[in-house]
Amino acid sequence: MGVYEELVARGLIAQVTDEKEIRELVNSGKAVFYIGFDPTADSLHVGHFMALCLMKRLQMAGNKPIALIGGGTAMVGDPSGRTDMRQMMTPETIQHNVDCFKKQMSRFIDFSDDKALMVNNADWLMDLNYVDVLRDVGAHFSVNRMLTAECYKQRMEKGLSFLEFNYMIMQSYDFYALYKKYGCNMQFGGDDQWSNMLGGTELIRRKLGKDAYAMTINLLLNSEGKKMGKTQSGAVWLSAEKTSPYDFYQYWRNVDDSDVIKCLKMLTFLSLEEIAELEKLEGAEINKAKEVLAFELTKLVHGEEEATKAQNTARTVFAGGGKDANMPSTDLTKDELGEGIQILDLLVKCGLISSKGEGRRLITQNGISVNDAKVTDIFLEIKEDDFTDNELVIKKGKKVHHKVNLV
Repeated sequence: MGVYEELVARGLIAQVTDEKEIRELVNSGKAVFYIGFDPTADSLHVGHFMALCLMKRLQMAGNKPIALIGGGTAMVGDPSGRTDMRQMMTPETIQHNVDCFKKQMSRFIDFSDDKALMVNNADWLMDLNYVDVLRDVGAHFSVNRMLTAECYKQRMEKGLSFLEFNYMIMQSYDFYALYKKYGCNMQFGGDDQWSNMLGGTELIRRKLGKDAYAMTINLLLNSEGKKMGKTQSGAVWLSAEKTSPYDFYQYWRNVDDSDVIKCLKMLTFLSLEEIAELEKLEGAEINKAKEVLAFELTKLVHGEEEATKAQNTARTVFAGGGKDANMPSTDLTKDELGEGIQILDLLVKCGLISSKGEGRRLITQNGISVNDAKVTDIFLEIKEDDFTDNELVIKKGKKVHHKVNLV
């Protein structure tokens, strides 16, 4: 089975411009392909995860990846999948985010010996002359055709700024610039980028008379059709500082039963034969497949040592409801505790709730426990006597355990 056929079998491929040519390029290791990442935060998140895994798979098959960091396009913002305009970022913030991305990507992609490239589109976009762009690039784009693109249609009702309208042209120019400079013959991306990617292949054909190709990968959706990688407290990040290895592990350990095999196929490097065996599990045994998924993905992002620690912690906590040294924790000073701290204030401090309103709802729904005792009073005060060996454990729902250390 070639790498292209494996991508099909894993359910990764959504749309392609020329399947025969793409299959031949990818399977023979002759694809020089790029995927773009706009640095809108100081960490990559689960939404980027599948793209990084795809780059790793293709590189392992001999193809050359180019990680394009959108230092230039981030100055404009991608309207795809959004109902509002992105917040404008300063050049300093963008550069900081770019630096963070580089460090994280190196866990997935081998950049040594020219096996892969990392480039920033600010290097060419920021120096472009506006009139030159209008004449040399704008002449090749039909406004009528652009407005039929899904990424623009959903914004037309609320108002699409001219700033964002230029995003497709900028992304298309990226492909054109990468083709000329590095021989980049393919672009991969999320299925919501299809219109932008076609713009790039068309620009290369019109300007250079050459063929280039595009392939989109399916978005990672759960069984309800919603994008995966979000929790009540926000995105699931690849940075250990923003989402701990334990919390990252727990996110995948707790995916819905109906999503676990799909995630194993799309995100892990287990063989399809191994996954087929896990697919045979039924009932409570599905939890074994979830453990495998959580361990493999945590190992990919944080390394095997952190994955093992997260798995052991989860097993210890859920087996006996006990405490574990690696459980997510928060330090509370005795000065902060004073004569007592209200449970809602403690939940906020631990990052377990985003607002006291959420805390009140959880308590009235029996969703909070302290040391395995259900909290029923929203005004409950936690006192020093509630700590054992300067520790207590808060449980949120059935799956979130958090330790408070009195220091």
